Amino acid sequence: MSPLVFALGCPLLGGMVLALVGHRPVARDVNVVFSLLTLLAACALTAQVVRDGPQLVWDMQFYVDPLNVFLVTLTAFVGLTTAIFSRPYMRVEQDRGKMTPARMRLYHSMYQLFSFTMLLALTTNNLGIIWVAMEAATLTTVLLVSVYRTSASLEAAWKYFILCGVGIAQALFGTILLYMAADRVLGSEHATLLWTSLDAIKGQLDPNIMTLAFVFLLVGYGTKVGLVPLHSWLPDAHAEGPTPVSAVLSGLLLNVAMYALLRCKVLTDGALESAIAGQLMMGFGLLSVTVAAFFLSRQKDVKRMFSYSSIEHMGLITFAFGMGSPLANFAGLLHMTVHSLVKSAIFFAVGHATQKAGTQVMADIRGLIKVNPTVGWGLMVGTMAILGMPPFGVFASEFLILTTAMREQPWATPFLFLALGVAFASMLARVLPMVFGDTIHKPLAHPPALVPVFVHLALALMLGLYIPPYLNGWYVQAAAMLGG
Repeated sequence: MSPLVFALGCPLLGGMVLALVGHRPVARDVNVVFSLLTLLAACALTAQVVRDGPQLVWDMQFYVDPLNVFLVTLTAFVGLTTAIFSRPYMRVEQDRGKMTPARMRLYHSMYQLFSFTMLLALTTNNLGIIWVAMEAATLTTVLLVSVYRTSASLEAAWKYFILCGVGIAQALFGTILLYMAADRVLGSEHATLLWTSLDAIKGQLDPNIMTLAFVFLLVGYGTKVGLVPLHSWLPDAHAEGPTPVSAVLSGLLLNVAMYALLRCKVLTDGALESAIAGQLMMGFGLLSVTVAAFFLSRQKDVKRMFSYSSIEHMGLITFAFGMGSPLANFAGLLHMTVHSLVKSAIFFAVGHATQKAGTQVMADIRGLIKVNPTVGWGLMVGTMAILGMPPFGVFASEFLILTTAMREQPWATPFLFLALGVAFASMLARVLPMVFGDTIHKPLAHPPALVPVFVHLALALMLGLYIPPYLNGWYVQAAAMLGG
């Protein structure tokens, strides 16, 4: 039996089980167990693809290749570490009365179903199912963001639902246009939304239809990526939902939406003789990097600040893939990986820090390194890593993106340097007082889960110094598949 069955079945079964027992204390451990089983299945699937090559399974409805298999493992890994982090975090929230038994059941069951929808979107070969999975991911995260049932969290969830609902509707129209283009080549009896079938005939697809389709797909999936000006849901969702949800939103969901967009870009590039798809992505990416960097300097809420950092980095990734050369694609894939690891680690540290201080306002969070040195150093090291300090992997990927931009798109280089400089100064000026300030907060009632923080940071450090051969091979093969 294919490991894909277990990779998809474990979180789906976990969601069903936790819908029954998610309110009990043992649910925190059950959530971790199902996340661990999902990771083991994802690792087995990765090993199988590395050994045997790309796989088409279940009547060609699912396709696993070098472009998505390591993203599957990354998603399962961050899902596991976030589940471990959420054990003490949600226990504190429950002790403080923010989480009732009914809300705990909803949180645990939706967490597993959210993992299932992301893995489904990554592994399916059908662009229609990708759209369905992204819509399902939206619905599950709406419930997760609103789980506190405060007026602010309900408003954030409603805003997220409306904006992403409108965006995903644009993606649906783009998907319909893709089918129309395939229908003109294959005929109505053989028209299909299978990506492998479309990839085989991409050179015959109508350029006009494909151009229009990509515009709608970019707007639709770009809303989920958090590209400016489609980003306004993201800071609210991060600030008002539980911190574990912020970690998986920034670390995983944005990557999945980017993956869907990349699959569509490959088809568009094959159908057109121009580079309009890449130019649009570079434009949206550069706008996102610049706008998010300047918004960073205005934030007072720590989770909102790091959410704008996510917008900045996803803009940088979008710009890299827009350039489209093999080196730029390699850098974009590397940046997706290290951003997921570092940003989720930061949110883990931020979650414990805000619980200690009893607030998310940065001016009221001080002296973390005196209360709990591991939380303080986790936040400090994570911030330095996400700002691109060597030798972390973010430095390596940003260096590759910037040097490639100097050679291929020199007009954009000053804007990138300016935005990254503003982001560096803004974030560092706010994090330093939080870590090294004088005010001391009370310790937490339950020991925080800090192992995931330093495991993520250690992996990000390793990727800045050494990329394992398997992972390097994935980057090279996936970058070649993306064209350029």
